[in-house]
Amino acid sequence: MLFCSVLWETASEPARDFTAKLHLQQKAAATKNKVKGSQGQFPLTQNVTVVEGGTANLTCRVDQNDNTSLQWSNPAQQTLYFDDKKALRDNRIELVRASWHELSISVSDVSLSDEGQYTCSLFTMPVKTSKAFLTVLGVPEKPQISGFTSPVMEGERMQLTCKTSGSKPAADIRWFKNDKEIKDVKYLKEEDANRRTFTVSSTLDFRADRSDDGAVVSCRVDHESLNSTPQIARQVLEIHYTPSVKIISSSSWPEEGQSIVLTCESKGKPLPEPVLWTKDGGELPDPERMVVNGRDLRISFLNKTDNGTYRCEATNPIGQNSTEYVLIVHDPNALAGQTGPDHALIGGIVAVVVFVTLCSIILLGRYLARHKGTYLTNEAKGAEDAPDADTAIINAEGSQVNAEEKKEYFI
Repeated sequence: MLFCSVLWETASEPARDFTAKLHLQQKAAATKNKVKGSQGQFPLTQNVTVVEGGTANLTCRVDQNDNTSLQWSNPAQQTLYFDDKKALRDNRIELVRASWHELSISVSDVSLSDEGQYTCSLFTMPVKTSKAFLTVLGVPEKPQISGFTSPVMEGERMQLTCKTSGSKPAADIRWFKNDKEIKDVKYLKEEDANRRTFTVSSTLDFRADRSDDGAVVSCRVDHESLNSTPQIARQVLEIHYTPSVKIISSSSWPEEGQSIVLTCESKGKPLPEPVLWTKDGGELPDPERMVVNGRDLRISFLNKTDNGTYRCEATNPIGQNSTEYVLIVHDPNALAGQTGPDHALIGGIVAVVVFVTLCSIILLGRYLARHKGTYLTNEAKGAEDAPDADTAIINAEGSQVNAEEKKEYFI
């Protein structure tokens, strides 16, 4: 620890002598440079950020220096180095470079307690100083995921918690499912007992679905101390769910005398094994021709009696599911006797119909044209001897007027 310096009470006689001598040298240096001090002489430092456990380099420079001493002090104002002379017994502190223009030191295996403001002093008269703040980053611990109990039943609610401690400043936690980030998660930050670092936790809350089975849920911790290499914890999900069932037929047009294979595809976790085949609500009626092999039902030498509804049922410890397939066996001879439509015959029939229709229209038109106008009835006497209707009317009893009254009109 940088602050674990040797106190006067515990220091050995040589250490006491060194410290006293150092104070005298500092006083002498300030007195010597009382007149020489110039406005151009001023120490220059920079703030330093280092990861816990790393090495911090503190550098103090002076552009113009007339043999004036430089000194580094820690936040407790304990002298670390005066020129090239080490003042504090701490093996982690080493001299990097000492000259009239520069005093650089290094602090290895830096701890959080080393954080603070360090001072570089230039012993002019008056003494000029420059401050450098050392920031120590706390590295977050490897995250852990808790709350998962395998297996999880489909539909159950899951709460996964990711936690990491020791970060300074507080780390950031992100959730991913199969490399796709999950948003809207709870986030909690708590200060650790040392009151320097933080414990960060995040909870992922969701309902288990069969699509999540085998998915990789990862908790990713990002922090500036990790040099763009995040720490990741992973959890593979195991979801148990009821089977899903589907029947696939080897033939889309089964015919008599052929064979057909019905395959029952079932998915579930645990995997359902075996499947149960039934026909029309009962057992398979012809075991010799209807053979079950695993998930396949093979029916040989199909005939009309095989028509019906075939059911495949799959069961696992979570539940049961089934599906149906309606089999219709076709007669190949009926199909062979059926030919395509006779277009010539159809055309002939249509032609005959059209011809008859046209003839009827023509005859009707001629009839109407021939009988257009008026005609006389056959009521007059003498009609039998008359050559035509007009003569009969003229020869009939009564006047022409009466004849006109006997006329009827046809339009």
